[in-house]
Amino acid sequence: MSEALIARVREAMTSVLDPEIRRPITDLDMVRDVVVLGEGDDGAAVQVTIALTTSGCPLRETITRDVTNASDAVEGVARTEVSMTVMTDEERTALRTKLRGGMAEPVIPFAQPDNLTKVYAVASGKGGVGKSTVTANLAAAMAAEGLKVGVVDADVYGFSLPRMLGVELPPTKVDDMILPPVAGDVKVISIGMFTEPGRAVVWRGPMLHRALQQFLADVFWGDLDVLLLDLPPGTGDIAISVAQLLPDAELLVVTTPQLAAAEVAERAGAMAQATKQRVAGVIENMSWMVQQDGSRLEVFGSGGGQRVAEQLSETLGAEVPLLGQVPLEVALREGGDSGAPLVTSDDDSEAATVLRDVARTLGTRQRGLAGRKLSISPVG
Repeated sequence: MSEALIARVREAMTSVLDPEIRRPITDLDMVRDVVVLGEGDDGAAVQVTIALTTSGCPLRETITRDVTNASDAVEGVARTEVSMTVMTDEERTALRTKLRGGMAEPVIPFAQPDNLTKVYAVASGKGGVGKSTVTANLAAAMAAEGLKVGVVDADVYGFSLPRMLGVELPPTKVDDMILPPVAGDVKVISIGMFTEPGRAVVWRGPMLHRALQQFLADVFWGDLDVLLLDLPPGTGDIAISVAQLLPDAELLVVTTPQLAAAEVAERAGAMAQATKQRVAGVIENMSWMVQQDGSRLEVFGSGGGQRVAEQLSETLGAEVPLLGQVPLEVALREGGDSGAPLVTSDDDSEAATVLRDVARTLGTRQRGLAGRKLSISPVG
Protein backbone atom coordinates (compact mmCIF):
# COMPACT_ATOMS: atom_id res chain seq x y z
CA MET A 1 0.00 0.00 0.00
CA SER A 2 2.77 2.46 0.98
CA GLU A 3 4.86 1.70 -2.12
CA ALA A 4 1.87 2.26 -4.42
CA LEU A 5 1.04 5.54 -2.67
CA ILE A 6 4.64 6.74 -2.92
CA ALA A 7 4.63 5.94 -6.64
CA ARG A 8 1.44 7.98 -7.12
CA VAL A 9 2.89 10.94 -5.21
CA ARG A 10 6.08 10.81 -7.28
CA GLU A 11 3.97 10.75 -10.43
CA ALA A 12 2.06 13.79 -9.16
CA MET A 13 5.36 15.65 -8.79
CA THR A 14 5.79 15.57 -12.58
CA SER A 15 3.10 18.26 -12.78
CA VAL A 16 5.03 20.64 -10.52
CA LEU A 17 7.19 23.09 -12.48
CA ASP A 18 10.21 24.89 -11.13
CA PRO A 19 9.06 28.56 -11.19
CA GLU A 20 12.34 29.80 -12.68
CA ILE A 21 13.46 27.00 -14.99
CA ARG A 22 9.89 26.13 -16.05
CA ARG A 23 10.53 22.41 -16.18
CA PRO A 24 9.11 19.63 -13.96
CA ILE A 25 10.99 19.29 -10.69
CA THR A 26 11.26 15.56 -11.38
CA ASP A 27 13.22 16.28 -14.60
CA LEU A 28 15.57 18.47 -12.56
CA ASP A 29 16.15 15.73 -9.94
CA MET A 30 14.78 18.00 -7.21
CA VAL A 31 12.56 15.35 -5.61
CA ARG A 32 14.99 13.85 -3.11
CA ASP A 33 12.60 11.51 -1.30
CA VAL A 34 8.96 10.61 -0.64
CA VAL A 35 8.03 8.73 2.53
CA VAL A 36 4.81 7.76 4.29
CA LEU A 37 4.81 9.11 7.85
CA GLY A 38 1.71 7.28 8.97
CA GLU A 39 -1.72 6.10 7.92
CA GLY A 40 -5.12 6.88 9.40
CA ASP A 41 -8.78 6.40 8.63
CA ASP A 42 -8.84 9.50 6.42
CA GLY A 43 -5.64 8.65 4.54
CA ALA A 44 -1.89 8.84 4.90
CA ALA A 45 0.49 11.59 5.91
CA VAL A 46 3.39 11.85 3.50
CA GLN A 47 6.63 13.79 3.50
CA VAL A 48 8.16 15.06 0.25
CA THR A 49 11.77 16.21 0.41
CA ILE A 50 12.80 18.76 -2.22
CA ALA A 51 16.41 19.64 -3.01
CA LEU A 52 16.65 23.33 -3.91
CA THR A 53 19.33 24.64 -6.25
CA THR A 54 20.40 27.18 -3.63
CA SER A 55 19.66 27.73 0.04
CA GLY A 56 18.49 31.26 -0.65
CA CYS A 57 15.98 30.26 -3.33
CA PRO A 58 13.51 33.19 -3.48
CA LEU A 59 10.66 30.96 -4.64
CA ARG A 60 10.84 28.23 -2.00
CA GLU A 61 7.37 29.19 -0.74
CA THR A 62 5.94 28.84 -4.26
CA ILE A 63 7.56 25.42 -4.65
CA THR A 64 6.28 24.35 -1.21
CA ARG A 65 2.74 25.39 -2.11
CA ASP A 66 2.77 23.67 -5.52
CA VAL A 67 4.26 20.45 -4.14
CA THR A 68 1.72 20.40 -1.31
CA ASN A 69 -1.23 20.98 -3.65
CA ALA A 70 -0.08 18.28 -6.07
CA SER A 71 0.51 15.73 -3.32
CA ASP A 72 -2.72 16.50 -1.44
CA ALA A 73 -4.65 15.84 -4.64
CA VAL A 74 -3.39 12.23 -4.77
CA GLU A 75 -5.93 9.61 -3.74
CA GLY A 76 -5.06 8.26 -0.29
CA VAL A 77 -3.11 11.33 0.89
CA ALA A 78 -4.61 13.16 3.85
CA ARG A 79 -1.75 15.52 4.62
CA THR A 80 1.55 16.53 3.01
CA GLU A 81 4.64 17.78 4.76
CA VAL A 82 7.28 19.40 2.54
CA SER A 83 10.88 19.28 3.69
CA MET A 84 13.53 21.45 2.02
CA THR A 85 17.22 20.69 1.58
CA VAL A 86 19.92 21.95 -0.80
CA MET A 87 21.61 20.22 -3.72
CA THR A 88 25.18 19.06 -3.27
CA ASP A 89 27.96 20.48 -5.43
CA GLU A 90 27.86 17.33 -7.54
CA GLU A 91 24.10 17.59 -8.01
CA ARG A 92 24.36 21.24 -9.07
CA THR A 93 27.09 20.37 -11.56
CA ALA A 94 24.92 17.60 -13.00
CA LEU A 95 21.96 20.00 -13.20
CA ARG A 96 23.97 22.66 -15.06
CA THR A 97 25.22 20.06 -17.53
CA LYS A 98 21.68 18.76 -18.08
CA LEU A 99 20.28 22.26 -18.64
CA ARG A 100 23.05 23.04 -21.12
CA GLY A 101 22.18 19.98 -23.15
CA GLY A 102 25.11 17.90 -22.01
CA MET A 103 27.70 20.67 -22.39
CA ALA A 104 29.62 21.50 -19.24
CA GLU A 105 30.78 24.93 -20.44
CA PRO A 106 28.41 27.77 -21.35
CA VAL A 107 27.68 28.54 -24.98
CA ILE A 108 25.31 30.99 -26.61
CA PRO A 109 22.41 28.73 -27.65
CA PHE A 110 20.92 31.32 -30.01
CA ALA A 111 24.09 31.35 -32.11
CA GLN A 112 24.08 27.59 -32.77
CA PRO A 113 23.23 26.34 -36.30
CA ASP A 114 20.26 24.28 -35.11
CA ASN A 115 18.75 27.09 -33.04
CA LEU A 116 15.05 27.67 -33.75
CA THR A 117 14.54 30.74 -31.55
CA LYS A 118 13.55 33.91 -33.38
CA VAL A 119 15.87 36.69 -32.17
CA TYR A 120 14.85 40.33 -32.58
CA ALA A 121 17.10 43.24 -31.60
CA VAL A 122 14.95 46.31 -31.00
CA ALA A 123 16.92 49.37 -32.10
CA SER A 124 16.47 53.10 -32.48
CA GLY A 125 18.55 55.96 -33.76
CA LYS A 126 18.00 58.14 -30.71
CA GLY A 127 16.59 57.88 -27.22
CA GLY A 128 13.11 58.85 -26.15
CA VAL A 129 11.20 57.20 -28.99
CA GLY A 130 9.64 54.51 -26.77
CA LYS A 131 11.87 51.61 -27.77
CA SER A 132 11.72 49.97 -24.32
CA THR A 133 7.96 50.47 -24.10
CA VAL A 134 7.56 48.74 -27.46
CA THR A 135 9.89 45.90 -26.38
CA ALA A 136 8.03 45.29 -23.11
CA ASN A 137 4.63 45.22 -24.77
CA LEU A 138 5.76 42.99 -27.65
CA ALA A 139 7.22 40.51 -25.14
CA ALA A 140 4.07 40.50 -23.01
CA ALA A 141 1.80 40.16 -26.05
CA MET A 142 3.81 37.23 -27.46
CA ALA A 143 3.73 35.47 -24.08
CA ALA A 144 -0.04 35.99 -23.93
CA GLU A 145 -0.25 34.19 -27.29
CA GLY A 146 1.39 31.15 -25.68
CA LEU A 147 4.94 31.71 -26.91
CA LYS A 148 7.97 31.16 -24.68
CA VAL A 149 9.63 34.57 -24.55
CA GLY A 150 12.88 35.94 -23.15
CA VAL A 151 14.05 39.55 -22.94
CA VAL A 152 17.59 40.87 -22.60
CA ASP A 153 17.73 44.46 -21.39
CA ALA A 154 20.86 45.32 -23.36
CA ASP A 155 20.49 49.05 -22.74
CA VAL A 156 23.15 48.89 -20.02
CA TYR A 157 23.24 52.62 -19.30
CA GLY A 158 19.49 53.22 -19.48
CA PHE A 159 17.97 49.94 -18.29
CA SER A 160 14.23 50.12 -17.59
CA LEU A 161 12.68 46.77 -18.53
CA PRO A 162 12.58 45.26 -15.01
CA ARG A 163 10.18 48.02 -13.97
CA MET A 164 8.21 47.96 -17.23
CA LEU A 165 7.65 44.20 -17.06
CA GLY A 166 6.97 44.12 -13.32
CA VAL A 167 9.99 42.05 -12.27
CA GLU A 168 9.91 41.64 -8.50
CA LEU A 169 12.51 38.96 -7.77
CA PRO A 170 16.28 38.91 -8.37
CA PRO A 171 18.00 36.29 -10.54
CA THR A 172 19.07 33.04 -8.86
CA LYS A 173 22.64 31.79 -9.26
CA VAL A 174 23.45 28.11 -9.51
CA ASP A 175 27.24 28.38 -9.32
CA ASP A 176 28.16 30.00 -12.64
CA MET A 177 24.66 29.66 -14.14
CA ILE A 178 22.04 32.40 -13.76
CA LEU A 179 18.33 31.66 -13.63
CA PRO A 180 16.43 34.74 -14.86
CA PRO A 181 13.35 35.97 -12.99
CA VAL A 182 10.01 35.47 -14.70
CA ALA A 183 7.36 38.19 -14.93
CA GLY A 184 4.10 37.53 -16.71
CA ASP A 185 5.55 34.37 -18.31
CA VAL A 186 8.46 36.41 -19.74
CA LYS A 187 12.04 35.61 -18.68
CA VAL A 188 13.99 38.82 -18.12
CA ILE A 189 17.62 39.70 -17.45
CA SER A 190 19.03 43.20 -16.97
CA ILE A 191 22.14 44.81 -15.57
CA GLY A 192 19.73 46.65 -13.29
CA MET A 193 19.30 43.42 -11.35
CA PHE A 194 22.98 43.49 -10.38
CA THR A 195 23.47 47.16 -9.47
CA GLU A 196 22.51 49.18 -6.43
CA PRO A 197 19.53 51.53 -6.85
CA GLY A 198 20.60 54.91 -8.17
CA ARG A 199 24.09 53.71 -9.06
CA ALA A 200 25.28 54.59 -12.57
CA VAL A 201 26.93 51.99 -14.81
CA VAL A 202 30.25 53.41 -16.03
CA TRP A 203 31.63 50.87 -18.48
CA ARG A 204 33.52 50.99 -21.75
CA GLY A 205 33.34 48.73 -24.79
CA PRO A 206 35.05 45.50 -23.62
CA MET A 207 33.00 45.37 -20.41
CA LEU A 208 29.78 45.98 -22.32
CA HIS A 209 30.61 43.14 -24.71
CA ARG A 210 31.39 40.78 -21.82
CA ALA A 211 28.17 41.67 -20.02
CA LEU A 212 26.10 40.93 -23.12
CA GLN A 213 27.99 37.69 -23.66
CA GLN A 214 27.20 36.60 -20.10
CA PHE A 215 23.53 37.50 -20.49
CA LEU A 216 23.36 35.23 -23.54
CA ALA A 217 25.58 32.32 -22.42
CA ASP A 218 25.54 32.19 -18.62
CA VAL A 219 21.79 32.73 -18.26
CA PHE A 220 19.66 29.61 -18.60
CA TRP A 221 16.94 30.59 -21.06
CA GLY A 222 15.50 27.16 -21.78
CA ASP A 223 13.65 26.52 -25.03
CA LEU A 224 12.49 29.95 -26.20
CA ASP A 225 10.32 30.72 -29.19
CA VAL A 226 11.37 34.37 -29.23
CA LEU A 227 14.23 36.37 -27.69
CA LEU A 228 13.98 40.17 -27.69
CA LEU A 229 16.95 42.42 -27.02
CA ASP A 230 16.31 46.03 -26.05
CA LEU A 231 19.35 47.82 -27.48
CA PRO A 232 20.66 51.22 -26.44
CA PRO A 233 20.05 54.04 -28.95
CA GLY A 234 22.45 54.43 -31.86
CA THR A 235 25.07 52.21 -33.43
CA GLY A 236 27.59 51.85 -30.62
CA ASP A 237 29.38 48.99 -28.89
CA ILE A 238 26.33 46.94 -27.89
CA ALA A 239 24.83 47.02 -31.39
CA ILE A 240 28.14 45.82 -32.82
CA SER A 241 28.44 43.10 -30.17
CA VAL A 242 24.93 41.84 -30.94
CA ALA A 243 25.90 41.48 -34.60
CA GLN A 244 29.00 39.51 -33.60
CA LEU A 245 27.43 37.29 -30.96
CA LEU A 246 24.05 36.78 -32.68
CA PRO A 247 24.65 37.01 -36.43
CA ASP A 248 21.14 35.73 -37.21
CA ALA A 249 19.39 38.35 -35.07
CA GLU A 250 16.98 40.57 -37.00
CA LEU A 251 16.55 44.27 -36.31
CA LEU A 252 13.32 46.00 -35.37
CA VAL A 253 13.69 49.74 -35.85
CA VAL A 254 11.58 52.01 -33.65
CA THR A 255 11.05 55.65 -34.58
CA THR A 256 8.57 58.47 -34.10
CA PRO A 257 6.91 60.30 -37.02
CA GLN A 258 9.23 63.28 -36.51
CA LEU A 259 11.60 63.89 -39.42
CA ALA A 260 14.63 64.39 -37.15
CA ALA A 261 13.98 61.05 -35.41
CA ALA A 262 13.33 59.27 -38.70
CA GLU A 263 16.62 60.40 -40.22
CA VAL A 264 18.56 59.06 -37.23
CA ALA A 265 16.55 55.81 -37.25
CA GLU A 266 17.52 55.27 -40.89
CA ARG A 267 21.18 55.26 -39.89
CA ALA A 268 20.51 52.75 -37.12
CA GLY A 269 18.73 50.45 -39.55
CA ALA A 270 21.33 50.93 -42.28
CA MET A 271 23.90 49.43 -39.91
CA ALA A 272 22.44 46.09 -40.95
CA GLN A 273 24.13 46.51 -44.31
CA ALA A 274 27.56 46.54 -42.66
CA THR A 275 26.76 43.73 -40.22
CA LYS A 276 24.87 41.63 -42.80
CA GLN A 277 21.77 41.46 -40.62
CA ARG A 278 18.16 41.52 -41.75
CA VAL A 279 15.74 44.28 -40.77
CA ALA A 280 12.42 42.66 -39.87
CA GLY A 281 10.53 45.92 -39.98
CA VAL A 282 9.88 49.41 -38.66
CA ILE A 283 7.54 50.36 -35.82
CA GLU A 284 6.36 53.95 -35.60
CA ASN A 285 5.61 55.01 -32.03
CA MET A 286 3.70 58.10 -30.81
CA SER A 287 2.06 58.36 -34.22
CA TRP A 288 -0.83 60.54 -33.06
CA MET A 289 -3.03 61.35 -30.11
CA VAL A 290 -6.75 60.74 -30.38
CA GLN A 291 -8.76 63.75 -29.18
CA GLN A 292 -12.08 63.67 -27.36
CA ASP A 293 -13.92 64.43 -30.60
CA GLY A 294 -12.24 61.44 -32.29
CA SER A 295 -9.84 63.51 -34.38
CA ARG A 296 -6.11 62.83 -34.47
CA LEU A 297 -3.52 65.29 -33.21
CA GLU A 298 -0.20 64.50 -34.87
CA VAL A 299 2.04 65.80 -32.08
CA PHE A 300 5.29 64.73 -33.76
CA GLY A 301 4.25 65.19 -37.37
CA SER A 302 3.56 62.32 -39.74
CA GLY A 303 5.18 59.94 -42.20
CA GLY A 304 8.41 59.21 -40.34
CA GLY A 305 7.86 55.48 -40.03
CA GLN A 306 6.92 55.04 -43.66
CA ARG A 307 9.92 57.09 -44.72
CA VAL A 308 12.29 54.92 -42.67
CA ALA A 309 10.77 51.73 -44.12
CA GLU A 310 11.09 53.01 -47.69
CA GLN A 311 14.65 54.30 -47.26
CA LEU A 312 15.83 51.08 -45.63
CA SER A 313 14.18 49.01 -48.35
CA GLU A 314 16.12 50.97 -50.94
CA THR A 315 19.41 50.91 -49.00
CA LEU A 316 19.30 47.21 -48.15
CA GLY A 317 17.77 46.02 -51.40
CA ALA A 318 15.06 44.07 -49.59
CA GLU A 319 11.56 44.95 -48.44
CA VAL A 320 11.43 46.45 -44.97
CA PRO A 321 7.77 46.77 -43.95
CA LEU A 322 6.18 49.33 -41.67
CA LEU A 323 4.80 46.87 -39.12
CA GLY A 324 2.55 49.25 -37.23
CA GLN A 325 1.82 52.77 -36.04
CA VAL A 326 1.31 53.04 -32.28
CA PRO A 327 -0.75 56.01 -31.05
CA LEU A 328 0.35 58.15 -28.13
CA GLU A 329 -1.77 57.04 -25.16
CA VAL A 330 -1.54 57.78 -21.45
CA ALA A 331 -2.46 54.19 -20.56
CA LEU A 332 0.57 52.91 -22.48
CA ARG A 333 2.88 55.05 -20.36
CA GLU A 334 1.04 54.15 -17.15
CA GLY A 335 1.45 50.43 -17.91
CA GLY A 336 5.21 50.87 -18.17
CA ASP A 337 5.42 52.72 -14.87
CA SER A 338 3.29 50.17 -13.01
CA GLY A 339 4.92 47.06 -14.48
CA ALA A 340 1.70 45.96 -16.22
CA PRO A 341 2.16 46.32 -20.01
CA LEU A 342 -0.94 47.69 -21.72
CA VAL A 343 -1.32 44.62 -23.94
CA THR A 344 -1.87 42.39 -20.89
CA SER A 345 -4.88 44.38 -19.74
CA ASP A 346 -8.41 44.14 -21.07
CA ASP A 347 -7.81 47.44 -22.80
CA ASP A 348 -8.94 47.35 -26.43
CA SER A 349 -7.40 50.72 -27.18
CA GLU A 350 -5.82 51.34 -30.55
CA ALA A 351 -2.28 51.22 -29.13
CA ALA A 352 -2.86 47.84 -27.48
CA THR A 353 -4.45 46.46 -30.65
CA VAL A 354 -1.57 47.61 -32.87
CA LEU A 355 1.08 46.19 -30.54
CA ARG A 356 -0.74 42.86 -30.29
CA ASP A 357 -0.97 42.69 -34.09
CA VAL A 358 2.76 43.41 -34.49
CA ALA A 359 3.60 40.78 -31.86
CA ARG A 360 1.41 38.24 -33.64
CA THR A 361 3.10 39.01 -36.97
CA LEU A 362 6.61 38.64 -35.55
CA GLY A 363 5.76 35.58 -33.51
CA THR A 364 4.41 33.64 -36.47
CA ARG A 365 7.14 34.53 -38.98
CA GLN A 366 9.20 31.59 -40.19
CA ARG A 367 12.88 31.63 -39.32
CA GLY A 368 15.20 31.71 -42.34
CA LEU A 369 17.35 28.75 -43.39
CA ALA A 370 20.64 30.68 -43.38
CA GLY A 371 23.23 28.88 -41.27
CA ARG A 372 20.97 25.95 -40.40
CA LYS A 373 21.67 22.28 -40.99
CA LEU A 374 19.32 20.67 -43.49
CA SER A 375 18.36 17.00 -43.22
CA ILE A 376 19.31 16.14 -46.79
CA SER A 377 21.97 13.98 -48.34
CA PRO A 378 23.17 13.58 -51.93
CA VAL A 379 21.73 10.75 -53.98
CA GLY A 380 24.15 8.89 -56.12
